[in-house]
Amino acid sequence: MDPEISLFSIHFSQLEDPRIDRKKLHSLIDIVGISVCAVIAGADSWTDVALFGRSKEKWLRTFLSLQNGIPSHDTFGRVFSLLDPQQFQKCFASWVQAVHERVKGVVAIDGKTVRRSHDRGRGKQAIHVVSAWATQSGIALAQKKVDAKSNEIGAIPELLSLLRIKGCLVTIDAMGCQREIAQAINGAGADYLLAVKDNQPTLREDVEQEFRLAQQNGFALMDHQYFETVEKDHGRIEQRKYWITQDVQGIGTGEKWPNLAAMAMCRAMRTVNGQTSTEDRFFITSRKSADAEGIAAAIRAHWRVENSLHWVLDVAFNEDQSRVRAGHAAENLALIRKLALNAIRASTSKKGGIKAKRLQAAWDNDYLTEILMAL
Repeated sequence: MDPEISLFSIHFSQLEDPRIDRKKLHSLIDIVGISVCAVIAGADSWTDVALFGRSKEKWLRTFLSLQNGIPSHDTFGRVFSLLDPQQFQKCFASWVQAVHERVKGVVAIDGKTVRRSHDRGRGKQAIHVVSAWATQSGIALAQKKVDAKSNEIGAIPELLSLLRIKGCLVTIDAMGCQREIAQAINGAGADYLLAVKDNQPTLREDVEQEFRLAQQNGFALMDHQYFETVEKDHGRIEQRKYWITQDVQGIGTGEKWPNLAAMAMCRAMRTVNGQTSTEDRFFITSRKSADAEGIAAAIRAHWRVENSLHWVLDVAFNEDQSRVRAGHAAENLALIRKLALNAIRASTSKKGGIKAKRLQAAWDNDYLTEILMAL
């Protein structure tokens, strides 16, 4: 067995098998291994996974035992519906840390709903998954399922507890702008950059007022840094202006926010066909060394999570169309998709998009092996 594939087996062999002994016809590590390989190679359902297994059985036997052959699609579905997602997540996070060592730079935390995972007949809502994404490496670090988007607040500290993020800058949208979350980020040895909106009305009013007063005086009375970007594309002009100040004494609630070091404003102006729209966004951060250019880069890095993670999962992995929903299966399959995405991105020998690489992995055993060795 290749050492890299062995490393994968070591971390995921810690999973507790939820089945009773007489139901353990196939080993759990075989079931997980086949599923990961299948999803890398284009499988989007348990039927697809079982079909992949039967088609690639000879190749799979080069590194899996498969003492009783390939499980049925019902077996895959049943096992992942029973498998403890918290244990699965811990194995995933442990594997990521072992393979990718220390995470650096910006870690974006954002949520996504798997839209067709609902079951109206049983009154079950679609699952909402909060993910941590390392923007510099493009690697998904961990995930946590919540019952609804409104419950992200409670899930984020649990998600943070799975991560080694010392020295990182953690970015979260307004939903995560909570003192407890800021404290948890600092407690992990990282800094926060939190969007400030109406869910924190007093803080929003204080920060916005400080910048409005500063604008009236041309920022002459505010000690600040400034950075600006302009992008032109197909007749569209996007200009973004960033101001950051470490003068947070005017924020009445400032002492209540742990290690608050600076506040920032981003003014985004978009011009299309001669019509300009303007939007102001506000942020707070605990990073004492933050400057305008660095904050601008971190804000842009957070916005990329939509295209680089959520959009890819929908377009290349058909996540929003998945009807897997029994028990814990939807959450566990969502994690397998992220594992597959990490592996595909880590292998750089082939050109093309993620969807094309999945097809190539299905057709070429050598390329699929190469992807597995990037795990």
